[in-house]
Amino acid sequence: MGNICRSPTAEGVFRKLHQELVPELRLHIDSAGTHDYHVGEQPDKRAIQAARTRNIDISMHRGRMVSREDFSRFNYILAMDRANLSRLQRLRPATSRADVHLLLAFAENCAIEEVPDPYYGGPTGFEQVLDLVQQGSMGLLAYLCREQGITLQSPDYARAKKPARS
Repeated sequence: MGNICRSPTAEGVFRKLHQELVPELRLHIDSAGTHDYHVGEQPDKRAIQAARTRNIDISMHRGRMVSREDFSRFNYILAMDRANLSRLQRLRPATSRADVHLLLAFAENCAIEEVPDPYYGGPTGFEQVLDLVQQGSMGLLAYLCREQGITLQSPDYARAKKPARS
């Protein structure tokens, strides 16, 4: 929503996985919020701290709001929950080429569909976000590798498929 908790965490996790596992995969990775609550602000301190425990630095990120141009600049725009997915679908121009999905639609064997917002909770919520976005990010990375004909050495994600259009 505000681009200070879940989405910069997902960006950091996905960026790290990409760099460590398949740096040859050509990607442009960014995150944005669906609301302007925290434009220009650093991520939530709890999100920064939780990410640091996994050697992910998101402290340089600054909140921004999704723009109409994002729908032509990116092939995939991913939401953390259904409320944000719905808002993205309303913002999406009719001529958009971007596929819009829930991030966890790419996750293999994930029991839930939405990444819960940890903002009003404690530290365990931020850890849960890290775990869930890791699952979604691995599935997305595996799918993108297959799409571009690159082998990802991860048997758990060898069959990654694109989710049905959301």
